[in-house]
Amino acid sequence: MLDYKQFEGNPDFVLSLARGLTVIEAFQDRPDGVTVGEVSNKTALSRAAVRRLLITLEHLGYASRNGSKFQLGSRVLRLGFSFLSSHSLATLALPILEEISASIHESSSLSVLEGDQIVYLARSATNRVMSVGLSIGSRLPAYCTSMGRVLLGALSDSELKTYLKHVELKAHTPKSITQKSKLVAELRIVRAQGYSIVDEELELGLRSIAVPVVTRNGRTVAAMNTGVHASRVTIEEMTVRFLPVLREGALSLGRALG
Repeated sequence: MLDYKQFEGNPDFVLSLARGLTVIEAFQDRPDGVTVGEVSNKTALSRAAVRRLLITLEHLGYASRNGSKFQLGSRVLRLGFSFLSSHSLATLALPILEEISASIHESSSLSVLEGDQIVYLARSATNRVMSVGLSIGSRLPAYCTSMGRVLLGALSDSELKTYLKHVELKAHTPKSITQKSKLVAELRIVRAQGYSIVDEELELGLRSIAVPVVTRNGRTVAAMNTGVHASRVTIEEMTVRFLPVLREGALSLGRALG
């Protein structure tokens, strides 16, 4: 959810817009829709405020109503398309990801770090390796994903300290790292070797490898990965066969970004 409370009182900050965006985000992972009460509980906004915002979204075509439940309307897709069509990172990455997938015969993806999560910006899918399907805009926790660890490893010491201060490390599988000291140690390894392998920490049976996308001025702007079924591809094969292809793709994208 958007954290806009720190801006309250700023004359240049439009609080009603911030609240409206917060309400839109409350629909995440709720394909069957949400009620006024559910949005109110999730956003800490009053039921009256939530009701007015949902009705406004309905009038504008961004939401629809069925009984007591609201669902997002297709007009919301315009917001995502506007971002993707103007975002050179996603536009430049897609053909590179398609080349990677054609070379290694596995799905490949690009993501950026947003708060405690990674957000998928581009994806070339050849198969489905997770129980939950991934698509543009999908979000996953950064600490237990290969792309997330690459991006966390690129943070400055102060940025990482801030992240660790408030993040909650939950065990998604028995292999998940849930101790912050162990995560920091793993991030040091990732930073030193320039890639990350996460072995069944997000979901049992899922193994992934990721590399950073670094611009010519040395700034890490994204991460690129491929995920496979652990029973089908060994860690050694990922480092020997997949890692060079991913690194070449990330280098090409970084150079294209300038």
